[in-house]
Order: sequence, then structure tokens, then C-alpha cells
Amino acid sequence: MTHQAKWNPLWGRLFLWFILATPLACLAQEEPQIDTGDTAWILVSTALVLFMNIPGLALFYAGLVRGKNVLSVLMQCFVLTATMTLLWLICGYSLSFSTTGMQTETTNIHSFIGSLDLAMLKGIDASSTEGTIPKLLHFAFQMTFFIITPALMVGAFVERMKFSAVLLFTTLWSLIVYTPICHMVWGGDGGFFADRGVQDFAGGIVVHITAGVGALVACIMLGARTGYPNKPMMPHNLPMTLIGAAMLWVGWFGFNGGSALGANGDAASALVVTQISASVATLAWMFLEWIKHGKPSMLGAATGAIAGLAAITPASGTVGPWGAIAIGGMSGFICWWASTILKQRIGYDDSLDVFGVHGVGGFIGTIMLAVFMAPSFGGRGDADFSIVKQLGVQLSAALITAVYTAFATFMILKLVKAMVGLRVDENEENTGLDTTYHGEEAYNE
Repeated sequence: MTHQAKWNPLWGRLFLWFILATPLACLAQEEPQIDTGDTAWILVSTALVLFMNIPGLALFYAGLVRGKNVLSVLMQCFVLTATMTLLWLICGYSLSFSTTGMQTETTNIHSFIGSLDLAMLKGIDASSTEGTIPKLLHFAFQMTFFIITPALMVGAFVERMKFSAVLLFTTLWSLIVYTPICHMVWGGDGGFFADRGVQDFAGGIVVHITAGVGALVACIMLGARTGYPNKPMMPHNLPMTLIGAAMLWVGWFGFNGGSALGANGDAASALVVTQISASVATLAWMFLEWIKHGKPSMLGAATGAIAGLAAITPASGTVGPWGAIAIGGMSGFICWWASTILKQRIGYDDSLDVFGVHGVGGFIGTIMLAVFMAPSFGGRGDADFSIVKQLGVQLSAALITAVYTAFATFMILKLVKAMVGLRVDENEENTGLDTTYHGEEAYNE
């Protein structure tokens, strides 16, 4: 006699519950988890980018000025590090990366600037995540970009701006220029530039175009150094400058490689193309000088390296080796022309060539990534990638950023001039800022 098992409704309900609950339980476990490898790399990258400013940029700039002003430049880079850190904590990070917008009937303000929801790290603790890294680490890594961007501008107005004016100008500039541009590019979905497909992997628009254009406006408004261009103003310590340039080069691996926000293939690719571009630009600038003046200069090689690093920055996440070679070569030639011939023809005193190197270099990389992002050039664009369309997107973002930065910088400087004045008097300039503003001398007899 055959016995047939009877179906128990209770077992059916349990089986159905198991089928439905298992995927839900799995989904519940798929919350963002901190990856120790990614975290370790971004910790290192954060230190590298901070290292770019102090001591890297500080030494690079300090060696290029006259001996009577070396401490003033070191002081400005050092104190800006502290000032920008506190400003980033108070509201800079929130204005740049908060995704909570303030809506009106006609305008989404969130497209252009964040809110104050994250001010003073509100709601963020050690367990908060940003992708696979702690959100506190994201705060710290992006803070180093916020620090170095206004510090780059120092090179345009060294030896002639009041220390109080430097602090007030860079503070206002960082809030009015840097934070909205950062938010529009890197603030996530809803950002004005991000939603239009703008590519800026590590800061060609956010850092180099803003700093370069801001520096150009500042040096024009301040006027040239007393005696420029007829009076020789030779760098006082070129070994110091080369040491600073080498520190910048090494630190740039954190700048570009860290922008992948993980220890992965994107970081490795960014590191490789960064090295290639810097090397090509170094040789391009060196050979140009060799041909024109009969001798290759150390200063030219160092400046070429910085131009290549600045130019590859926006493209480091999207181009391959051929793109890095092309961008490095273009930056070496074009930045040399902008820093020598163009500056002489127009007559502005961009003392340490911030616009010629960072502004022009950032613009080159921002535009040319649209070409070399194409798969046919070894780039990382998808099968439907259009060079013409991306060129339009990149060019419009670069121009909008440049125009906004120029106007905002002009208005900020007008305000600072009315409040504390901009320029030191002629006697203070002739004596040197180390003595007149800081009561110290770098070198004693």
C-alpha cells in the first residue's frame, strides 16, 4: 500500500517566508562597509597632499623670491594651512559636499552650493562612511585640496601684499570661489557641472583653473613689484626650489592617485599617467630653454614638471599613456610660452607664474581629456563616447569657472582693499617683508 504525504499549510507558509526573507536579509547586510585597504591608501594620500603644501609648495615658492622675503612666503603657506583647516571644519566641507539643498520655486540652490548640514562635522563620527572609507577621512582628504588651492595663489603676489590682506582675501576667496565650484563638480548628483557630464578627476577645474585665474586677477590689481621688469629679481635659493618641486612631484601621487578614493586600478592608472605627464613636460620645457638660450636650466626643468603635473590632474582618471604623453608635451610647450612670452607681452607681474603654469596647465588638461578619453586613444570612455560632445562640455565648464572666478576675485579684492588695504608701502617693500611684517630675518651674517 502506497502512502502519499499530505501538504501541511504551515510548512508552506514557512517555506514562502524563507524564500522572501533570505534576499531581504542579504540586502540588509549590504550596507557600506569600511575597506581597510582603501582606507590605508587614502590615509597615505591625505598625508601626501598636505606634504605638497608644507613643506613642498612653501619651499618651492620661498626659493624663488629674494632673500629678504623668504620668511614671508613660508609664513603665508604655513598659516594658510591652519586657517583653511578651521574654515573647512566650520563650514567649507558642508558647503562643498552637503547633498541637502535649499529649494525655491525657480532655482535649485543645491546645484551650485551645499547647505550647512555638515558644519562642524555635525552627524559624522568614526562609523560614518563615504563609499568604502570613513567619512572623516573623506573630510580630511578633501581638506588638503582646500588648503593648497589658495596657497597656490600666493606665488602671484609674493613680496608685495600685506599679511592681513593675504589672510582676509584667501578666506573670503575660499568660501566664495572654491566651495561652489567644488560642489558643482564633486558634490555628487545634482551638482551643476556633474549633472552635465563634466570630467575633473583630481582638480583641473576645482583647483588649478580657479587658483590660476584668481592669481592673475590678483597680480594685475596689485600691480607689479617695484622695479619690475627692469630691476633684476633673481631667485635667492634655487636648491630650495628644486627640493620643493621634488616634494610636489612625489606628493602629487596622493593628489591624483588618492582621488580614486580607493586602493584600486583607478588609483594605479592615475599614478602612472601622472608620472608620464610630468616627465614629458620636464623634458619639453628643458629642451625649449636649451634651444632658445643655449643652456638647459634647473629652474626650467622644475617648472616644466609642475606644469605637467597640473595639466594631467583633471585627466588622470580618464586617459591612458598616449594621452599622458600628449598632455605632458602640450603643457611643457604652452605653459612655457604663457609664462615667458605672453607675460612679457601683456606686462603683468605674475611673480612665480601661477597663471602660466597652473591656470594654463589646468585648462589644457581639462580640455584635452575630452580628446584622449576616447577609447581609440587608449582612454576610458565607453563605446558611445563622443569627443565633440565632451569637448563642448569641458570647454563650457572651464570658461564658466574662469569668468566666475575672475569676477568674484575682483570683487573680493575690492572689499579687502577697502577693509585693510592690499599692498605694502614702497619703503616696506624695499626693506623686505620678513623684517617689516614678521620682525625676523632668514639669514644672519
